[in-house]
Formats: sequence, C-alpha cells, structure tokens
Amino acid sequence: MIAANRYQSTGCALLIAMSVLLSMPANAQTAHKASKSSNASVKALPAPPPVLEPKAIEILKAACAKLAAAHSMSFTAVISYENPSRFGPPLIYTVRDDVTLQRPDKLKVITPGDGPASEFYYDGKTMSAFAPAENLIAVAGAPPTIDAMLEAAHKDAAIYYPFTDVIVADPYDGISDGMTTAFYIGQSHVMGGVTTDMVAVNNNWVFEQLWIGADDKLPRMARAVFHADPVGLRHQIEFSNWQIDSAVAPDAFTSPGLASAKRISFSRPDPQLPPGIKPPKRVTSSNAN
Repeated sequence: MIAANRYQSTGCALLIAMSVLLSMPANAQTAHKASKSSNASVKALPAPPPVLEPKAIEILKAACAKLAAAHSMSFTAVISYENPSRFGPPLIYTVRDDVTLQRPDKLKVITPGDGPASEFYYDGKTMSAFAPAENLIAVAGAPPTIDAMLEAAHKDAAIYYPFTDVIVADPYDGISDGMTTAFYIGQSHVMGGVTTDMVAVNNNWVFEQLWIGADDKLPRMARAVFHADPVGLRHQIEFSNWQIDSAVAPDAFTSPGLASAKRISFSRPDPQLPPGIKPPKRVTSSNAN
C-alpha cells in the first residue's frame, strides 16, 4: 500500500511537470535548451582543499559533549532514505523510531512504521527483538554497556540504527574519525522550531550536513551521502521530542507482551543454505543457450 501510494504521487508530480513544460513559451523553452547545452560544456570545478573551521569544530564538540553527558535521554527519529527505482530518480522511504536510553546499560527502540512494527529492548543483560504483529521474540545475552551491545547486535543479528552515533558514549569520536573537512554554513530558523547552526562534515566514509540547536546543542536533522555509494543516494534523520535527563520509569525497558511471545532464534537474516548444499553457478552469456 505504501509503495502504491508513493508511485501514484510520483505519477501526479510527473504529469504536473510535463504540463508546465508544455505550457512554457517558445522563448523560455529555447532558453532552457541553451542553458542545458551551456551547462554540459562547463567543466567540473576542482574539489576545494580540506579545511577544519574552528567554529564548526566548536559546534560539533558542544553537541557531542551534551549528548555524552546525558545520563538518560529520549527522542524521536524519523529516518528517510532513498532507494533506486526503475524510472531513474530514487524513491524515498521513511522509518520512525521512538528511543529511550539510560546509561550505561539500558535502551529501548520502538518502531511503529513505516514497514513492519518492531520493538527492541536492552536491560544490561539481554537484548530482545520483538515483532508485535507476529508475536515473535528473539532473546540473546548481551554485553554490559550500550556501545558493546550495539556492536554485538549488528554482528549477531544485522541490527543497526542510523542514530547510533547520537547514543554512543563518545559521539565525537565517531564523527571525527578520519575527518578531513568541517565548515560552518550558517543558521536556520525553520528546523525543529528552534534556531539551528548548520555544519558540514566530510570524513573517510560520509559527507554529512548537520542542523544543531544553537541554544540547547541538540541535533535536529542530519543529511548524509556515503562515499562508497556509487549513485550517491541520500539519507536523512529528523530528531524531535528531545528529553534530556528526565526520570525514566523502572519498567521502561521491557514490555508485558514479551512473556507470551513465541521464541525464535536471535540470528542474522542473511540467507543460509543447509549443510552440504552449494549455491548454483551463475549463468553467463556464453553458456546461457
């Protein structure tokens, strides 16, 4: 249903764009063609030299220090990511995560959509992944810190959250690793209902633009393009509903529904073949006939 609605919206947008183009005056269309021809002949500018602006570093360090100092926090993260489409332009999909954390060893992530609903709980001893609609739960022993648990969850079950850099013990260590460029862009007054400082960061693996609250030093949005992605798909996270060092209920990191759920193994979703079975050889064009 979600995919169908997105396709219909894209189709409407294409029809509107075509009608606008067809209604353009002849001279405007000529200018548009000339502009395209001119742009095609312009050579790409050389990349600017790496720069680490003190103001950008100061803003990043202040935000990371605010997050690292929090004993507890909760926030909502709306993650948008692009996927290639057969039509060329990428499609955008979104996921919402409601996050509650208490350092050093408690985390809850509730994901109501889009996609299958899920719940993740960590209490310092075990990590549990729960699918409420299917009433299935996977439980495994876990290390005694959030950072170590996140690493284990990724290794053992391919669980990864795009907001991980916000909740680890030392956020600045992750963002500064291999950092070659950081510069201040300016301020925005429309993101998250507060004034934000915009900073761009480039390191060995990602180019990222961040919107950080000018007063409270909390992130409001991040947009990223990963260097290893050959088509440069964009990823975006919007942060809202921040609560820092608020009281957390003792039972916040579990759910009554977990006890009655059916147990399944806590493992990676990678396809696994039965023992002794080898994957078929790939058919090439030379022997396809």
